[in-house]
Amino acid sequence: MQILSGPHSGAVVANYLVVAGGGGGASSSSSGGGGGGGVRNTVDTVSGRNSSLETPFLVTVGVTYTVVVGAGGANSNNSNTNNTNVGSNSSISGSGITTITSTGGGAGGNGGALANGIGTSGGSGGGGGTNWQKALAAGGAGTAGEGFDGKSNNVATTNNVGGGGGGAGANGGVGDNTVGGAGGDGIISTITGSSVYYGGGGGGATQGTSNFAAGGQGGGGNGCNFSGQDAGSGGTNTGGGSGSRVEGVGSPAGGSGVVIIDAGIAAASTTGSPTVTGTVYKFTGSGSITF
Repeated sequence: MQILSGPHSGAVVANYLVVAGGGGGASSSSSGGGGGGGVRNTVDTVSGRNSSLETPFLVTVGVTYTVVVGAGGANSNNSNTNNTNVGSNSSISGSGITTITSTGGGAGGNGGALANGIGTSGGSGGGGGTNWQKALAAGGAGTAGEGFDGKSNNVATTNNVGGGGGGAGANGGVGDNTVGGAGGDGIISTITGSSVYYGGGGGGATQGTSNFAAGGQGGGGNGCNFSGQDAGSGGTNTGGGSGSRVEGVGSPAGGSGVVIIDAGIAAASTTGSPTVTGTVYKFTGSGSITF
């Protein structure tokens, strides 16, 4: 336990950023990228579903608030079954407040021989895969207020490509001919005093050799192609979804989430060793905080 200061009195509100773990991409040459972890925040006004700010929570002196930081979705090592490796939720909970939860990112859908390689829903949805007959498999849905949808391929495509995973700030891209769908961008938070993207989606896989699908800003991993461009993992403590990889090789994992709390005062104690900058407490692993 890190002892930081004595107790405080009076009503204090705490701003926060809660980012869930990103979803895992899938394991085939035509699979979808992982969705970005859901993002809930009280500081920044951004476009789309996050245009309404969350409500800060009222701090009660002496109450311990539990912080959970979600892990990214695990590797997908089997291209013959659909991927279910979603990211884990992140949250803040404690007596007197409604638990604040962000939803883990959806998994990218496997392609290849599958006819049902749909992306999994989540904070942001995973991208859909494409089977060998180039049939469409839908991307997963994002969660309102937290993220956007994953996408699939263009129905007129002539190659096996996967759709991009959704991000906290934008839908994933649609795969088209020689390139998979790009991951959707995450959103910017300034709670630490710097502008940082969180919750980017992973890029879809590409059977072609000349292009690869970029991951979204906010830790989204790039998708692979057949000329050696490997898939990228989701960024650590960004909630980024991972890109999708060639079949038979496990996709890299989604990125872990992060929880940041700023009540404008020093805490009395913490666990979990958050990084402390002034009154800003950044949790890259689970712990607790007491004011």
